[in-house]
Amino acid sequence: MTDDSRCREVSATRLEDQLTLLEVEGDLPSANGRIPLEACRTHRQDFLDLVDRVSKRAGEVADDFDSRALIVRTLLHLPRVAGSAGVLTRRQVDAELRRSARQLLKDQENVRHWVPTEDLELDEVTFVAGEKSASAEIFDRLHYLRNSRAGAVNYALVDSAGRPVTLCSVSPLEWMRVGKQITKQFDVPMEAVRDISRVYSFNSAPPNAISYLLSRVRNHIRKTSPEVQLLSTAVDPNLGFTGTSYLAANWHRWMTIKARPYMYFDGGYVTPRQLRTRFGTTNVALLQSTYRRRFEVSSVNLMDSMIFFNRIKGSTEYVSPDRQRRLYR
Repeated sequence: MTDDSRCREVSATRLEDQLTLLEVEGDLPSANGRIPLEACRTHRQDFLDLVDRVSKRAGEVADDFDSRALIVRTLLHLPRVAGSAGVLTRRQVDAELRRSARQLLKDQENVRHWVPTEDLELDEVTFVAGEKSASAEIFDRLHYLRNSRAGAVNYALVDSAGRPVTLCSVSPLEWMRVGKQITKQFDVPMEAVRDISRVYSFNSAPPNAISYLLSRVRNHIRKTSPEVQLLSTAVDPNLGFTGTSYLAANWHRWMTIKARPYMYFDGGYVTPRQLRTRFGTTNVALLQSTYRRRFEVSSVNLMDSMIFFNRIKGSTEYVSPDRQRRLYR
């Protein structure tokens, strides 16, 4: 065994020992009190109190624990236990927070070498197009989907050591329903659209780093890819996202799309793309009959995804809500 391998093994063992802090439920006032899923999505104080409680425990393991990432990861998994009524007990929310915190701490430890060490200002970061050294590893570990997009072009704002502080992936638009609507309503062919498929920003990133990165990406694509006319992205309000960074970069919402239920395998969220890769199908009935309790589907009503756009050349027009089409999957 090499010295590096031995150090990683010791570090992993120490982390597992420390993670026992998150195993014990401890005192939980009104453990059976009810919290609607909507209250968690909108960051109501009773939910934030539980987040703070778990974050303080996790902070004893890692002083740079990311409570924002904990909230998003937990919101991704709460629909699995919320039931069709969309109401949870405080005990259920606390259990999912602790479960998500354990995984997040492990993920942070696995990419410790890429974590920026100090807060930065915008004039202290450098824009990098086609970033290859860190992006895939960061998206696989720290993005809430824990899955980088294969074949994507990655862009980043990096510190003086070359570590990304804010990054995004750009992929060809593959969402056929969105592509058809764009062509029909705005006369933009689907092949002329690029999708912001992943975004991640560290706590140390400068204020407005995401909107600044999006603007730099737009400028770079305009100069290097004249065939591209439009950028798109999907914003999921079920995870507490509102699209503020996109609005700040002069994007606009042009349509919404009906949410599909969240799907989980062995308690972890899985995307349709991951299901196709792993099992060769996204057929819910088949997966449920084959894997029974291992494959789960949320039953609570989810809010529509918001689809934002940004024109590569010129200003992006505002589309009034009455002209925004609601698409169905």
